[in-house]
Formats: sequence, C-alpha cells, structure tokens
Amino acid sequence: MSPLVQPRYTPEEYLRQERAAASKSELINGRIYAMAGASRRHNLIVGNLFAEIRSQLRGKPCEAYVNDMRVKVARTELYTYPDIAALCGEPMFEDEHVDTLLNPSAIVEVLSESTEKYDRGEKFAHYRRLDSLREYVLVAQNTRRIEQYVRHGEAWTLTEISDPDAVLRIESVGCSIPVAEIYDRVDFAAPE
Repeated sequence: MSPLVQPRYTPEEYLRQERAAASKSELINGRIYAMAGASRRHNLIVGNLFAEIRSQLRGKPCEAYVNDMRVKVARTELYTYPDIAALCGEPMFEDEHVDTLLNPSAIVEVLSESTEKYDRGEKFAHYRRLDSLREYVLVAQNTRRIEQYVRHGEAWTLTEISDPDAVLRIESVGCSIPVAEIYDRVDFAAPE
C-alpha cells in the first residue's frame, strides 16, 4: 500500500482556505501544515516579550505583531506565523487583506520540542531569504537561553544569552529587554 500523497497548493489556494479556516496553518513548499497549540511557558514568554517590545515601540514609527500576523517569504513562498514579527518604517502587505506581512526586520520564535528543529533549520533558511530581516531570535522555553542571529550583509552572527542579568538588544527596532523580564513567571521546574 502506498502512502497518501498530500496535494500541493498555490499561494492563492492556501490564502483562500486560510482566510476561511477556524485554525491556523502554514504553507511550506506548496504543502499545508496545521499549527499546534502552545504551552503555558511558551505563552508566558511570548506575552512577556511582546509586552516589552510593544511598550518600547510606543511613539515610534514601528510596529510589532504577535502570533496571528502571517509572514510571507516571497522568494520561497513560505507562509508562516512567527511568534513575534516587528519592523520600523512602513509595513508592506501582500494584498488588500492586510494580513500577510512582507517586510519584518526582526522575528522572534519561542522554541518548543515539536518545532525547535524546524525553527533552527528549514524555517530559518526560509527567513534568511527575506531581504528586510535583520535579526532572528530563538528563545528556549525549558531553560534560560536566547540565541540571537544578526545579519551583517550576507553573513549572520550568533550571540547566545543565558545570564538572567543580561539584556537582549533588538537593534533593528531599537528595543532592549532584560532577560529576567522575558522569563518572568516562567518556572522551569514545573511540569509542562
């Protein structure tokens, strides 16, 4: 018996389905993948980060989006929902629906067991094709560790932060976030 072959979708077919769907999915290499829910730790970390970023962007010509703003990587036709996407300047959207961002300058993903390999590998390979992207931040949820990739021309530099007294600086949007604030109320000893 041969395995079922998942059909391929065009971006137009995906967007038509996605905009009518009750749950979110991503389009990766022409295939649609349902997105899973997130744990308490994941939600706390995303909420803490977004609150800090949003408060620091107030009054600036910058915007930040959390969870539900779809991002498209035009060169690879990836459609995905980063945990946080931010930019300074004029946001560009795919169409009049204003629900698919094309030019984030910073993307933050909180790692989970089910997505960590993808977020570090294939997803980052797609994200690197965004000319606008300057920073990619991976935040662990099972330990205090942040990995920040910063673009310098075509090269990416990695900085790892784990000191609770350190500060994550997202220069592309002018934010400085204490690591202690990112992990506020996160209990690593509690079961997930």
